[in-house]
Amino acid sequence: MGKAAALKVAGGKSASAKRRPRATPARPALSVRERILEVAERMFAEHGMSGVGLRAITTEANVNLASIAYHFGSKDGLLEELFAQRAAPIAQERLRLLAECKAASAKPKLEDILDAFLRPALTLGVQPQFGGPAFVKLRARLATEPAATTRKILSKAFDHSSRKFIDAIAEVLPQLQRADVEWRFYFVLGAMFYTMADSGRIQALTNGRIDPGDVKRALHHMIPFLVAGFRSPPVASLHP
Repeated sequence: MGKAAALKVAGGKSASAKRRPRATPARPALSVRERILEVAERMFAEHGMSGVGLRAITTEANVNLASIAYHFGSKDGLLEELFAQRAAPIAQERLRLLAECKAASAKPKLEDILDAFLRPALTLGVQPQFGGPAFVKLRARLATEPAATTRKILSKAFDHSSRKFIDAIAEVLPQLQRADVEWRFYFVLGAMFYTMADSGRIQALTNGRIDPGDVKRALHHMIPFLVAGFRSPPVASLHP
């Protein structure tokens, strides 16, 4: 009996069978609709809403122009559908964490409220099933675009949950006027979006020592900074 045959008898399988690598499951083919969404998300993130035409999207996605009209109606409809898919889990997770804060204490800590708001945007957003880095970059880019359409889409996706957080912050900081809370929440958004954009500026200034992509460390530094801003004394009126 040869060596290979002996091995087969002893172990039930030949040595060559044992060494055979497992096949990697192929990624399921994307539908036309999914392909358009994936390409549009990446191109909008790289070039902005105004910097991408429908023909560029259809060429990259290898579909015809009628496909966008059929599935989304227009470029605005395409962007709105992107946000409907990607933003909803972030807003839902924020509200879930806020509810946990309130269930744990009649007066939640400001730090916990801010963490509940920021963490889903910085963690869920980077996961592939929620768009990954492309959607994070897209949100940051659209937040600075003045177009009425993008403002409407962002509002539809996030206004409800954001107002809940403004209310919660106002409750734990009764010494502040509502307008003070709203202004300071606006600066929270600025810090969040700039961190999400990850422009490379802080890496250049620190020779790479600071990486905004390190979410745990970013939140570790960002939340105390924002809490200090919220707890600073009320701003004096601009008018006598």
